[in-house]
Amino acid sequence: MTSLRLIRLSLSDFRSYAALTWRPGARIAVLHGANGTGKTNLLEAISLLVPGRGLRGARIGELARQGSAAWAVAARFDTADGPMEVGTGTPPDGQGERRAFRLDGAPPRNLAAVGARLAAVWLTPQMDRLFQEAAGGRRRFLDRLVYALEPGHAREIAAHETAMAGRNRLLAEGRRDAAWLAGLEDAMARHAVAATAARLELVSRLNATPPAGAFPAARLALDCAIAARLVAAPALAVEDWLRDGLAASRAADAARGSATLGAHRSDMALADAATGLPAALASTGEQKALLIGVILAHARLLAAARGAAPLLLLDEPAVHLDPERRAALFDALLHLPGQIVLTGTDPGIFAPLRGHATAWRTARGASGTELAPDPEFPPPGPV
Repeated sequence: MTSLRLIRLSLSDFRSYAALTWRPGARIAVLHGANGTGKTNLLEAISLLVPGRGLRGARIGELARQGSAAWAVAARFDTADGPMEVGTGTPPDGQGERRAFRLDGAPPRNLAAVGARLAAVWLTPQMDRLFQEAAGGRRRFLDRLVYALEPGHAREIAAHETAMAGRNRLLAEGRRDAAWLAGLEDAMARHAVAATAARLELVSRLNATPPAGAFPAARLALDCAIAARLVAAPALAVEDWLRDGLAASRAADAARGSATLGAHRSDMALADAATGLPAALASTGEQKALLIGVILAHARLLAAARGAAPLLLLDEPAVHLDPERRAALFDALLHLPGQIVLTGTDPGIFAPLRGHATAWRTARGASGTELAPDPEFPPPGPV
């Protein structure tokens, strides 16, 4: 198994950073500083090197530094196949919601080409509320895990959403063109079944991955009418069922303003595999432990499947963890091969990583966020 290593990260007019060139200097890097000093902004910049909206789900217009019209993020990695450079930022024309990408100095063939070369997995404090909020957040969390393993999954989700938006618009306008609606419903059915099959495959593989150290084994499930049928019937038969269901529900969907059936109706369930306790009924600390267990299992699964570990971005991972679980987390990270970046407000929490990680203090300067190396975490050795 090879390790993807972040050698250099460059930011220009991104969030609180006017300009930055950062070299982590080790496989594990810690960012610590007061709240609001730019730690999460740096993690977000790294997360945007892969397709999608990054760990905050922000729109492209929200990412530029105040007073700037354009922003850019670029990175250089060491891989088993040699150096790799990835960059993203405001499109050349400055318009639209699609970021521009560069891969080894040239525009990539498509976004899947970027996803095939680079994967990232993250955990943020917002995910602590994942099981108290609506299903959409859990679905996006699961889809991000699927994207990292199957970059083409993003195309299936996007195509399903495009077809569904077209169908919703026709129904809202009262335009009951049967042929047009049938075509959109056919696209919805095909892409919904493909997306659901990918979700089911990931759930199955994660459930078969052993837990990491002291973290509980998590049992994932997909709460979805399409998934329930895919377990017992061939994909083509499920597509036929879904097409028929969409056609039969046109009147009801027109009144409701949305489709009753589709990939957008899926929900992810998570429970402690040993006790059966659903995450929604667990304490905040137990939920955090379950989520970390899933993230670590996914990182190991991804490393085995792709031959290289993903970027692992952990924003305030120690919050809600007791000392034993914090120690287990750091031990698990030391045994993962990939590039890891963690944040926290208290550098003392990360003391067990001394000798294995570099650390950097974040602070707000006159021109934006500034980074300074923490001498308490000398580099463990040459990168």
